Amino acid sequence: MSDEKYIFSAGAKKNILITFVVGLVLAAIGVVMMNMGGHHDAHGAEAAVDAGHHGFHWTKRLYANLWINNLFFTGLSLIGIFFIAIQYVAQAGWSVGLKRIPMAMASWLPIGAGLMIIVFLIANHDLFHWTHEYLYDKADERFDEILYNKKGYLNFGFYMARMVGFFAVWYILFRLIRKQMLTEDIEGGVTSWKKNVTLSAIFLVFFGYSSSIAAWDWVMSIDPHWFSTMFGWYVFASWWVSGLALIAFIAVLLKDKGYLKIVNANHLHDIGKFIWGFSIFWTYIWFSQFLLIYYANIPEETIYFVERWKSDQYSVYFFLNLILNFFLPFLLLLPREAKRHTRFLKVVPPIILFGHWIDFYLMVTPGTLKENGGFGLLEIGLIMVYASAFVYTVLHSLAKHPLVAKNHPMMEETLHHHI
Repeated sequence: MSDEKYIFSAGAKKNILITFVVGLVLAAIGVVMMNMGGHHDAHGAEAAVDAGHHGFHWTKRLYANLWINNLFFTGLSLIGIFFIAIQYVAQAGWSVGLKRIPMAMASWLPIGAGLMIIVFLIANHDLFHWTHEYLYDKADERFDEILYNKKGYLNFGFYMARMVGFFAVWYILFRLIRKQMLTEDIEGGVTSWKKNVTLSAIFLVFFGYSSSIAAWDWVMSIDPHWFSTMFGWYVFASWWVSGLALIAFIAVLLKDKGYLKIVNANHLHDIGKFIWGFSIFWTYIWFSQFLLIYYANIPEETIYFVERWKSDQYSVYFFLNLILNFFLPFLLLLPREAKRHTRFLKVVPPIILFGHWIDFYLMVTPGTLKENGGFGLLEIGLIMVYASAFVYTVLHSLAKHPLVAKNHPMMEETLHHHI
């Protein structure tokens, strides 16, 4: 049991490659269809003018989808580190058998960082209105006084410094934590464990404010006149419940393949309770933000919800978001037995993962594409491309090291964990 090692089979690699290629083909067909239709899939003529692309509106939709997937999958990798850090700081023993899964998820982080930086450098004018220089020129008729007053924070250099700086610190701390986790396998004892408690505490403090600032930068600044004091929490909640769902999903799939013998119904029950509870937490943040802003009826703030709730283009996703991320997880995982059996934990996590992709779609698309957004082959194809690349990275990382932290000082606690 302690020497369990995941074998990343040739068959699994082939299936992932097929998914990747099919995704690329679907995305390409989606682009061709938009061009053949003269990009009139929403309000075509206006779309070209509004986007400023003169017939190349599809590029803006492509950039928006790249940004959505970057946010979603980078968030999953960050939650991998966050989950590990929480377990160390809480000195939790129940999760010992699961910790290699979030460690593998975090291996996407440098790839996610590269993609985020590249897409921002290429597409910043298409994604972020505030990046246009003329907005800060008082002699220009398009001068924006509100953005002018925010230029100390919203400027290209400081924005890039924050993005690169956050990724650098996150990745360095992850490498240090992972190093101690693997050292623990060889040396045993509590020295590496104690070092990781300290490193994890440092990560959590830094992540606490850096993740909120990243949420403001990467998502909230898409609508630069709008703001929410709860937005950092909202993005974190979406990332966190998605990450928990992915950990549970990978765990039950591994168990089906005969791995993770150390993980039993009691451990699944715990992760199931976390998914159930934090789905409610996400809904609480969602409703609090909605109630405070919509009830206040301040025009520059309520526009965020008007664009989503009252729009023929996005209203269906607005309500689908609540159904997938609250009602279904709440009802399906409510019974005790549902959280203890793999058949439920094979159904609910994929619903949550797609639901929170829709959540990020709603955060990004209305602000970048306005009435010209859509959901078609381009969106489906890029989800498949990113998901297959992410899964390959995670499974490749998972196969490098033993699946169980065999010399973890709390191994006995997890072996005798009953709830």
